[in-house]
Amino acid sequence: MSSVASKVAVIGSGISGTVCASILAKNGISVTIFESARGPGGRMSQRREIAEDGRELLFDHGAPYFSLNASNSEVQSLVNDWESRGLVAEWKEKFGSFDCLAKKFLKIEEEAVNKKYAGVPGMNSICRALCQEPGVESRFGLGIGRLEWLDNDDSWSLMSFDGQELGHFKGVIASDKNTFSSRSTNVTGRPPPPIDLNVVSDVAFKLKEIPVISCFALMLAFEQPLSVPIKGFSFKNSEVLSWAYCDSSKPGRSTTSERWVLYSTSEYAERIIAQTGLQKPSSAVLTKVAEELFLEFQSTGLDISRPFFKKAHRWGSAFPASSIMREEKCFWDGKKRLAICGDFCVSPNVEGAICSGIAAASKLTEMLSSL
Repeated sequence: MSSVASKVAVIGSGISGTVCASILAKNGISVTIFESARGPGGRMSQRREIAEDGRELLFDHGAPYFSLNASNSEVQSLVNDWESRGLVAEWKEKFGSFDCLAKKFLKIEEEAVNKKYAGVPGMNSICRALCQEPGVESRFGLGIGRLEWLDNDDSWSLMSFDGQELGHFKGVIASDKNTFSSRSTNVTGRPPPPIDLNVVSDVAFKLKEIPVISCFALMLAFEQPLSVPIKGFSFKNSEVLSWAYCDSSKPGRSTTSERWVLYSTSEYAERIIAQTGLQKPSSAVLTKVAEELFLEFQSTGLDISRPFFKKAHRWGSAFPASSIMREEKCFWDGKKRLAICGDFCVSPNVEGAICSGIAAASKLTEMLSSL
């Protein structure tokens, strides 16, 4: 392949985009990842916070872990490689369910059906490593403001939000929903999505309004371990909380403090959004949410001490409610060499995102090899 024919842009550095970029690079394709955030990971990112006493605290405040379907050998092979490189490890804690009415645990896993994997030392470790592989260039803090297909050049022209020309590319992988979903306009206040799907394909209407689940994540840090027998559990009969995980119980984490991440129900999040709007929540709103989620945690009757750190984060549209390209695994426009991939394509989880990234890389590699 010539260098011109093999230049590809990947928009988004979540697990789907970075897996795709890594596979493309291994096939001799020059890849540039563009990410609007300061670092990689998407909803597998890790949050760094500083406590009042200056202590650094790290939280996996998005996806807490991932599991795989035993029949998915292609993804399992990738994960085995990551495990051998020390990027992931099995999280061997048993999970359960807590009934907020009965004030007791209903069930605790005897044995996990599927292994639980956690990135080491954070969930973003996989994406960070893939962004640094040979043949992959990563540009963070650079959101894409416009994508334009140039017929006369048979390529894509990319421009940043501030009008910076980013170059021409023979193919584009969009793994960030904000590239084509109008919901991002309401959240960020930025101009409409850079890809007009009506121009790209008449079947792309399925991608326009991907149903999403909103939720709040509450990050807590305690001086002493909580007297809670289960390190990960769902809540039953709570209108406020859906899950709780002891983040510091994962492999490779610091244990100088005990850190938990709690997730709200989608109903609670939508109620807050209905009151405050989709724009970035104010610090006052997040403080109120943090207190309400913590009070619900305390009301379980479990021995919950007062944390020395407490902060809420809102995930406005990161979690897809359903998948829309299950069999195809990604959206593909061969004429313009555009692939759209993510967990919203195959299944709304990390495994689905990986599958979609693999499929997008396959489509583009096959097409570029024939140029």
